[in-house]
Amino acid sequence: MNTEQILAEIREANLSYLMLAQSLIRADRDQALFRLGVSEETANLIGALTPAQMMKVASGNTLLCRMRCDDDLVWSLLTSHGKSAANDVSRLHASILLAGRHQEAA
Repeated sequence: MNTEQILAEIREANLSYLMLAQSLIRADRDQALFRLGVSEETANLIGALTPAQMMKVASGNTLLCRMRCDDDLVWSLLTSHGKSAANDVSRLHASILLAGRHQEAA
């Protein structure tokens, strides 16, 4: 992939993320804050963006969303390949860890 293709992919990912985020925020604000891992202020800004503003913000060369799973424990829990029940427990544990981090950030 060349640089121009990468930048086009970033712009597309940004626009998709902003559209999804705005839709979630408008449908269920509390759930959106948790799922997106954003603050009230950020949710207010995203929720108020016009389509033209979304296009402008999305057209930058920096990816707007980021990986929330930034430690080995969470990745290990999310990628475990055990039995179905054990896998469900691992995913639940990962969700609890991420929820705790969301509360810390808020």
